[in-house]
Amino acid sequence: MLVPVIIFLVALVGIIALLALKYWELRNQRVIFPRMREKADMRANNLKELMVAARLDLSKLPPAIVLMVRVLLHKGALAFASLARTGERQAHRLADMVSYKHRFERRETRSEFLKKVSEHKSSKIEEGSSFAEDENI
Repeated sequence: MLVPVIIFLVALVGIIALLALKYWELRNQRVIFPRMREKADMRANNLKELMVAARLDLSKLPPAIVLMVRVLLHKGALAFASLARTGERQAHRLADMVSYKHRFERRETRSEFLKKVSEHKSSKIEEGSSFAEDENI
């Protein structure tokens, strides 16, 4: 959540800086980096023309091709998800294999409190009473 907020704030500061620069230029009647601006404007216009041409070309494609591309993308996404699940299972198997905890042996606790609690619990179980009966007393 922090990364999108940072990206948003940086973009907002950038937009404000561009508007402040434009205001300063209009007020002082000066243009900063005029040659670089002309090149950037030229490239932006070329990109806009390419986008318009691409939109026209895509509108000519038959709907069946668009549907086929959509289905292929969907199947590709499902195959990737399946591959990710398989990789996850294999990673868990590998982790269990190399972990020392799969041969876990219970040891006696060092805590005196836990020893007393376990003794009390085992004595209650041996007597045949349950916790529900203790509450009724």
